[in-house]
Amino acid sequence: MNTRVNLAGIEMKNPVTVASGTFGYGREFSQFFDLSKLGGIITKGTSLKPKSGNKPPRVCETASGMLNSIGLQNPGVEYFAQNDLPFLKKFDTAIIVNACGSSVDEYVELCKILNTLDIDGVELNLSCPNVKEGCMAFGNTYEGVKEVTSQVRKVLDKPLIVKLTPNVTDIASIAKAVEDAGADGVSLINTLLGMKIDIDKRRPVLANNTGGLSGPAIKPVAVRMVYQVAQAVNIPILGMGGIVSGEDAIEFMLAGATAVSIGAGNFIDPYTSVKTIEGIEDYMKKYNVNEINEIIGKVQMN
Repeated sequence: MNTRVNLAGIEMKNPVTVASGTFGYGREFSQFFDLSKLGGIITKGTSLKPKSGNKPPRVCETASGMLNSIGLQNPGVEYFAQNDLPFLKKFDTAIIVNACGSSVDEYVELCKILNTLDIDGVELNLSCPNVKEGCMAFGNTYEGVKEVTSQVRKVLDKPLIVKLTPNVTDIASIAKAVEDAGADGVSLINTLLGMKIDIDKRRPVLANNTGGLSGPAIKPVAVRMVYQVAQAVNIPILGMGGIVSGEDAIEFMLAGATAVSIGAGNFIDPYTSVKTIEGIEDYMKKYNVNEINEIIGKVQMN
């Protein structure tokens, strides 16, 4: 069986990556399994300068999912390059850095630095719902997405994937902006904006009031959006949103995703990504699929 895929110019031994913000920079999960088993690792959101993130509480559980409002806390790109990247390079897996910023200039300066590092690609985060500036401000409109993507494209030679928010009315048009601006791929979906209220205190549970909903609760929405985007663009899709098994991953690939990311599933079971890879292989054996790329976008609509 051949499980290799090419995601936006990034060669991966299998189609399973881990979603930004759910895997840190890999150190914690390396205690459970060999990270070389993964097709790729997408780092925690990394910014030009260190960010402290939002005040706690920043995470809470919901039915079939979780809300988070971390606010892109990270040590900054310089620390990443000196401390985390050397660790990740020990493993035989693609390294994709999730890049976040609060202005077009900040995205550009960050990607200039990333362009000099020994990484396989960049996932441009235009979709975080938990910061007061940047990200969502750019990710909500065709014009905003196209502007940031096109400016980054000028300074980045490495494969560029743009991560989209589902908190829009027309996800296909936003994805088209990514393609029109010259990106190599599109990543979706990021979290859905949600809220949980403590009925005793009569206050939101999260200090930021709202947060991003992830986990199995959002999977049907994510599959639908991946399918819609696959009909609208000709660039590869990295699909995510509630994937916790090989069956879930296959569903996304049939909808049009070239590869998938495991997010909240990493918190449920640290072995979720490895089990997903094994589940994909089991599906291929069951249905005599010798080439994983044969199933991409092959859903037969009613």
